[in-house]
Amino acid sequence: MKRQWISSGSIFEEQIGYSRAVVAGDWVFVSGTTGFDYATMTISEDVATQAEQCLQNIATALAQAGCTLDDVVRVNYVLPDGKDFEACWPLLRKHFGKAKPAAMVITAGLLDPRMKIEIEVTALKSTSP
Repeated sequence: MKRQWISSGSIFEEQIGYSRAVVAGDWVFVSGTTGFDYATMTISEDVATQAEQCLQNIATALAQAGCTLDDVVRVNYVLPDGKDFEACWPLLRKHFGKAKPAAMVITAGLLDPRMKIEIEVTALKSTSP
């Protein structure tokens, strides 16, 4: 099976040695994505704003793979403070309301203390109803 590697241009990808996303057949695996704006390498202090930026970064990777957030079948959320998750619900419902992916929430420390949420998704091309 042929693979396609997708990069966001983030310095983390080069420094750590991974891809923003990997396309394998009709499957698209998007790495854990934080709320950094990769153009400016800045991050908001607000968890909902970070979640929105995460989803923008993910949507960009998915577009390069030929799909959208509507093709997401699995999503994993990681937050250092689980109490922050509820503030993200309206935004997540807006972006995933059509796809309704299987989901998991994990409370764990993230690499940079400024990071309040990290989102990882798996998409299957051409699954949008």
